[in-house]
Amino acid sequence: MSDTTGRELPGVLAAWMEPFRAGFTAPTWRHVLILIAGAILVPGRRTVASILRVMGLDQVRDFSNYHRVLNRNIWSSRWLSRQLFRLLVDTFVRGNQPVVVGLDDTIERRWGARIKARGIYRDPVRSSHGHFVKASGLRWLSLMLLPEIPWAGRCWALPFLTVLAPSERYWQKNKPGQRQYKKLTDWGRQILIQAALWQPHRRIIGVGDTSFAAIDLLNDVRPWITMVTRLRLDAALHKPAPKHAPGKVGRPPVVGKRQPTLKQRLVNPKTRWRRLLVTGWYGRGERMVEIISDTAVWNHPGRRVPIRYVLVRDPQGELEPQGFLCTDLDADPLDILRWFIRRWSIEVTFAEVRRHLGVETQRQWSEPAIARTTPILLGLFSLITLWANDAFTARTPVVRTASWYRKSLPTFSDALACVRRQLWAARNLSGSGYRPDPTKSPAAHLNTLIDLACYAS
Repeated sequence: MSDTTGRELPGVLAAWMEPFRAGFTAPTWRHVLILIAGAILVPGRRTVASILRVMGLDQVRDFSNYHRVLNRNIWSSRWLSRQLFRLLVDTFVRGNQPVVVGLDDTIERRWGARIKARGIYRDPVRSSHGHFVKASGLRWLSLMLLPEIPWAGRCWALPFLTVLAPSERYWQKNKPGQRQYKKLTDWGRQILIQAALWQPHRRIIGVGDTSFAAIDLLNDVRPWITMVTRLRLDAALHKPAPKHAPGKVGRPPVVGKRQPTLKQRLVNPKTRWRRLLVTGWYGRGERMVEIISDTAVWNHPGRRVPIRYVLVRDPQGELEPQGFLCTDLDADPLDILRWFIRRWSIEVTFAEVRRHLGVETQRQWSEPAIARTTPILLGLFSLITLWANDAFTARTPVVRTASWYRKSLPTFSDALACVRRQLWAARNLSGSGYRPDPTKSPAAHLNTLIDLACYAS
């Protein structure tokens, strides 16, 4: 396949992107391949201008057509998310294993009067328990698959559905009278149920932090998804409501007898603890913990949800006690802990897309382009993992090491380098497989590499 200038596009990229081709028209599809290839190959900022430069298209006159892919052309990001989710599940979730997804939000720091949807939020990276830091930017809510990657030796968080959750001030100013403002939990409910509807025959496990430990949210998604979140140590726990005796006068109770809180159980010397060995503890191997677990009804005035709780303490005293809940009353406590610790990889993914894929370096200001660009870059993380998986399962992964930094398993930087090598090789940038000869490389491609080295930031 060739682009609008007649240059041949890497055939390997067209093959990789074939599952998404039906979502675009033929002219848009050619531009999409250029943008995807450039977003992978370019270092530094992920702008349309820098992408065109790395692809050797900095002198084309119809450069505005590439901008229109993001700010004007018609295509469905939801349909693309569904295709990506299907590919990820088919590749990384084998047999009848549950599909574990993680939900979390992040702030893309953006400034400017034209970035209308931005707001002022707590910066989760620079803030701490005793120090509050505010950040101006866009708040994104991302749903990620949390599979074990065999060749990486740990769990990775692979984004497939990301939505913009604007501030309440923006909603009231720009969309008055349209519909009620949607809180973060409202967006979370919507995308969690959407993911479950895309995989109706699979068991879905949703993992979230304290922000999503809301009774209304848990009740709404419980018919479709098993939710696992943190639980406050002072949460009001009750036994289930007793059956209403026939002929008894009065309103039937909605909850049963009050149970001790997790905080009370923690200090009670009569509490019987059980030791568990949890594997994959936040990427550090195994960890011995002590737990107690039981079922209860989490009650708040006017709201209640049945849960299985797990109270965890560290026998070595290094970690603070933590409480967790699961909406599946029959779930094994060990499985609950294993599912929850997978969300540690979500923060790793947010850091990797900023470091390697240029999130927060975009310069679009139109609303359609803003709503599309960041989800695309997050989805590109998952696509690169998919494409590297094909190479790493066929041969031994190439891991970059140094005398001061030794590692035995690939990281995302190695996966990105693997995909880049295949794209550059497809553009005839290499000679012999063992002795590359620069004289056999086309001059235009060699000049592109030199230009990248000179302008790399």
